[in-house]
Amino acid sequence: MTTFEVWAPSAGRVRVRIKGAGHEAADHELAAGEEGWWRAEVPEAGPGDDYGYLLGDSTQPLPDPRSLRQPDGVHGLSRLYDHSAYPWTDTAWTGRQLPGSILYELHVGTFTPEGTFDAAIEKLPHLVSLGVDMVELLPVNAVNGTHNWGYDGVLWYAVHEPYGGPDGMKRFVDACHRIGLGVVVDVVYNHLGPSGAYMPQFGPYLTEGRNTWGQSFNLDGPGSDEVRKHMIDNALMWLRDFHVDGLRLDAVHALVDRRAVHVLEELRRETEVLSTHLGRPLSLIAESDLNDARLVTAWEAGGYGLHGVWDDDVHHAVHALITGERQGYYGDYGSMDSLTTVLTSAYLHAGTWSSFRQRVHGRPVDRTNIPGHRFVASLQNHDQIGNRATGDRLSATLPPTLLKVGAALILTSPFTPMLFMGEEWGASTPWQFFTSHPEPELGEATATGRKAEFAEHGWDAAEVPDPQDPATFANSKLDWSELDGDPHKEILAFYRELVAVRKAHPDLSDPRLDEVRVAHSEADHWLVIRRGSLAVAVNLAGERQSVPLDRAPQEVLLASERWVVLSSHEVEMPAQSVAILDLG
Repeated sequence: MTTFEVWAPSAGRVRVRIKGAGHEAADHELAAGEEGWWRAEVPEAGPGDDYGYLLGDSTQPLPDPRSLRQPDGVHGLSRLYDHSAYPWTDTAWTGRQLPGSILYELHVGTFTPEGTFDAAIEKLPHLVSLGVDMVELLPVNAVNGTHNWGYDGVLWYAVHEPYGGPDGMKRFVDACHRIGLGVVVDVVYNHLGPSGAYMPQFGPYLTEGRNTWGQSFNLDGPGSDEVRKHMIDNALMWLRDFHVDGLRLDAVHALVDRRAVHVLEELRRETEVLSTHLGRPLSLIAESDLNDARLVTAWEAGGYGLHGVWDDDVHHAVHALITGERQGYYGDYGSMDSLTTVLTSAYLHAGTWSSFRQRVHGRPVDRTNIPGHRFVASLQNHDQIGNRATGDRLSATLPPTLLKVGAALILTSPFTPMLFMGEEWGASTPWQFFTSHPEPELGEATATGRKAEFAEHGWDAAEVPDPQDPATFANSKLDWSELDGDPHKEILAFYRELVAVRKAHPDLSDPRLDEVRVAHSEADHWLVIRRGSLAVAVNLAGERQSVPLDRAPQEVLLASERWVVLSSHEVEMPAQSVAILDLG
């Protein structure tokens, strides 16, 4: 016996077509209920049967907006799936909290040659040896085609079949928990992908308003109660039925919600209820372009109460400083002053002028009451690599010396550090923008649009990879054979030592922003960050030099290069190097 339910408030008639292995395909009428819901009980239907809904007098079945499985892609029939059938082994798992954790962002399709959850499981010991605490998966929901970044999702409740479907996802989470890793999943609630988006045919899921990626979701108009429920129920499904430990909420600034209680506040409240019931911490991490710490301000203090937010200002300040790039949004960054500001205040733009936006941007962070661990900081991530014209990593242009400096600035900061897959060994493979739209016209439009976008910034179209070319996807896969070669082995060893030092010394994970002290010389290209009794000394000059300290150093805990010499109130350092010092 299976109960079929679907929200279709404007449909005059709804049927469900069921196609099972043991019986012929048959259509069943659904009865209209309250608030636009339609229901029917079908005794012969059960897990493994395929089904789709027919709206009005249409003869074309559509996938269920709440489909749990799409074995034939986003245009095919849905398949009944029983969450309770999976034999979980993580009953002793007590969770991982965001404070004190190190995140590792990965894309299932390019993390391994096979591009599956099961193949990714084989690489988990590498993450444990690195010292990672939580794996952050790029979106895994059903998307059009075989491979995609994941942000073109159209069926939020179904796991992408080429990765291994829902059972593959559960095996991955189970394996992570078995060896002590938490799992965060990236979810996209601000738009639908360009193909397979049948939701609007069922009801008013979208509004006329648009954002960068398409039509916005209807969060405050007629029918918005059900749209908000669709969103929040999906979030709770990942946390409850897939046992994940947190969600990364994509581009929440694109969620247009004019209600007095924002949908993010509702989500936080429901997540807290579920966390209390499950007895383990559940984290909500937002991506936002607003530089507004209200997202992570406690609910009791008038904020949204989320647990974390991506902090692009930290990335931009470090990236511009070590690369010298000043184009686009890097224009306001790159100085020692800007790095000092973000290390002590989280944001550079906090009610200040943004030359890129041509307006005042952001608001100040309450450094005394908002801990730094609520800001997720990275040296590299999928956006900052993949949205470059050729998808080039820092390792393509920077020497290992500067890669190590950048890593140290992130991993000794008061923020929650996040690494991007392969960063830890200076992977030489790019991570490019790739799609696999089966529709020729959509594929051509995507490729043409990508090349035109970068042509406006002076790039030769021939240099911009075609996102539809299978080689673009293949080139973006990590090459795990690099780990034993030079300079990758050296970089990986430094990352492991750096993580170990952070975990061994409480001063380095201390989240108090008002306790961070920074001294620097713009002219001589050195920087010293005081973290309690420790100092992180950086020499970005092209030659060896002495860096002054406010106290006599006692010991070198870790140095990126050899021949660091301690003396009274200074440290002599090689060019382009970093050293973590114990000042006693």
